[in-house]
Order: sequence, then structure tokens, then C-alpha cells
Amino acid sequence: MTLRITVFGENRHEKVDERVQELYPEGMHTTIAGALTSTLGALGEDVDVRVALLDDIEESLSEEVLASTDVLTWWGHMAHDDVPDEVAERVVRHVREGMGFLPLHSAHYSKPFRLLMGTTCNLLWRNDNDEERVWTVSGSHPIARGVPHPIVIPGQEMYGEMFDIPAPDEQVFISSFSGGEVFRSGCCFYRGKGRIFYFSPGDQEYPVYHQAEIQRVLANAALWARPQEDRERAAIKIANAPRDWFREGTRTAEGEEITRVI
Repeated sequence: MTLRITVFGENRHEKVDERVQELYPEGMHTTIAGALTSTLGALGEDVDVRVALLDDIEESLSEEVLASTDVLTWWGHMAHDDVPDEVAERVVRHVREGMGFLPLHSAHYSKPFRLLMGTTCNLLWRNDNDEERVWTVSGSHPIARGVPHPIVIPGQEMYGEMFDIPAPDEQVFISSFSGGEVFRSGCCFYRGKGRIFYFSPGDQEYPVYHQAEIQRVLANAALWARPQEDRERAAIKIANAPRDWFREGTRTAEGEEITRVI
């Protein structure tokens, strides 16, 4: 079955920052989309990747688009507040119904991620060309498959603890930096039927998304976060339960068959 991925890019730094234009001449979103297409293709996956931008977010992340998206990646930094609240809430609803969500780097401050976490998502940071080492702490996790231990990123913005998020349901990676800090850089969460993987490497001023190891992590994460084929893409239902509702053949007072599959 084709894996349908939507890559959301803020696309603001690319318009005003010469360094970002040099590293990502067609935009960070294009690099991420291309990396997912090529890496997943090399893994034998049939994939359809499209791009959504902040400039046309109402259309590119419409109800119809999200309903036909298996996994949404999100990169944003300088324009979080420009994302309409109704779009953020739409994304959150689709995640809870089963859509995968991959917030990247500074998307820890994005509206959808903060809504899903329920915390400030504050952290420490320093943009001083630190070396980052991304250590695998769950070697059996699917997102770590085929990933070097550690991934070495020669230059990157430092993210450090305390990172104000709920305790991750699964911790896949922890990063250390040349300045001595550590950070929970690869975190899995479950919200409703949806799977979320936050991955911190990827500041706009460094060529992180050109690294093959980083591209493999993103591809693995998309495969892990995709909706489960045998589950309905819908919110978990709450309903009045008649006595013995869990027994075969039980019906509601209106005579409707009770669905016992979540």
C-alpha cells in the first residue's frame, strides 16, 4: 500500500537568509521530501510525497489533504504564530484519529506539537556550531533500524535539557553536544490512535538534512508512524454501553449492532 506523506515547511528562512538559501536552494521542505522519496524507495516502499507550505496552509493542509495523509512531517521556526489555530487543531484531530506526525527540530514550539504535549515544550539552546552525537538508546526500535551508533553531526545548534515535555512513551535517541549538554533528541508518543516522533536535529543554518543517516531516521520514522492498516482512521468512540455490550450479538436499544473493535 502506498505510504502518503505530506511535508510541511514554513519556508520563511529560505526567503531572507543567504546561508539557508545556500544550503537549501529549493527550500528545506524540498530536501526533506526528496530524502523521504529516495530513502523509502531504496527500502522498497511505494511512497507518494507532497509538500505543504505556510503561504497556502489553508489549502495545503485542508481537511481533504490531511484525510489523505498517512504521515505529516513539520518544520517551522520563525513563524509559529502565523499558523492559524484552526489548522493546528485540525492537525491534532487527525493525529488522534490515526495520522502519523513527525515534528522536526524547532517544531517543538509548533502549535500542533504543544497542543499534543500539553506542556510549554521549552528547552535550552545555543547556536554555536556544536558537534552533536545522536546516541541510540533503544536498539530494537524500528526507527533505529540501519542507523549508525552514534550519528555524528559535525555542526548543529545545541538543544539541551531541561526539555519540558511529558515523559516519552518510547525513547529512541539521546544526543550529546561538544559543550557538554545532553538532550532527548528522538522521542515517541502515542496520542489516541496516532503515533508521534519528535526528532531534534535539523537547524536551518546547517546541512543536517543532507546527511544520509538523518534521512534514514526520517524514513524509518515515517514507516513506524504510518496508520495501522487494520484500524479505522477515526477517533476512539465514547458511547453509552448497555449491559453485556461485550458479548457477541448484543445490540443497542435502537437495534444497532455494537462494534467492539477500536
